[in-house]
Amino acid sequence: MKFIRGIHNLKQNQQACVATIGNFDGLHLGHRKIIGLLKERSKELNLPLTVISFEPLPSEYFLKDPPARIYPLRDKVRLLSTLGVDNFLCLQFNAALANMPPEKFVSEVLIKNLNVRHLAVGDDFRFGHKRMGDFILLQKMGKHADMAVVSTATVVEQGERISSTKIRNVLARADIDKANKLLGQRYQLSGRIRQGDKRGRTIGFPTINMKLPGHIAPQKGVYAVRVHGVDQTVISGVANLGSRPTVSGTENRLETHLFNFEGDVYGKYICVELVKFIRPEYRFDSFDKLKQQILLDVTQAKVILELQSD
Repeated sequence: MKFIRGIHNLKQNQQACVATIGNFDGLHLGHRKIIGLLKERSKELNLPLTVISFEPLPSEYFLKDPPARIYPLRDKVRLLSTLGVDNFLCLQFNAALANMPPEKFVSEVLIKNLNVRHLAVGDDFRFGHKRMGDFILLQKMGKHADMAVVSTATVVEQGERISSTKIRNVLARADIDKANKLLGQRYQLSGRIRQGDKRGRTIGFPTINMKLPGHIAPQKGVYAVRVHGVDQTVISGVANLGSRPTVSGTENRLETHLFNFEGDVYGKYICVELVKFIRPEYRFDSFDKLKQQILLDVTQAKVILELQSD
């Protein structure tokens, strides 16, 4: 999959494509069904499939307190690449894009630059200056540019509507099993292992550290986890997702203590699978009390992972 940041990075005389536009936060069962149908259409037309999204998301641009992210951008890229998407165009959502007349967005971005031949969007999709662009405008302009425009139906699984909002709420209450069902896959967060402050080593629990956005959806706290990418095998562990209040931390991190593993891991790209929530994040009065709690967390995580072993 080609990851294209910004319309200016598209090649001239871009090949025609099949496309869809949306936030795609979560890439849940509904998103997967839409992309699956578009893959079939792209094969019929012998055209590549392009997913168009935004960074930041429009809600993050307009709202002071936007909804939490299900996934950071890097995980959206990772997941789209597994779904058979040919191109992921990530448009910078800024004042210029927010204030662009909807007709210009269609003519310049979709028709001139992307040469879209088949476009799928929700029938409630709004875009352009003051969100004046809509499905009807897309269809009207599409007729004059050989661009078919179709709506994407709401996906229902076992009588339940699949939505990113529902998944955010489920993750916020740390119901990982429910989130996995709605996502259609196990919830994982990925990134490169970065150098930490090595405080965990001083109390006998070294960790691998991954920086996260501050507005990530899962409840802050301690989780039993499985880690993919550190070694040839999947490694069990216990992780804290949060800002580490005991050491007056400010940035959001996922700090993972691996069970029965030693080795050089810095710089590796890993995926941390959240398996089960253990407890909320607390501020402890001393490192001794923190160490005592971690011992309990480790014991509980090992029991959980043993019970849920594949």
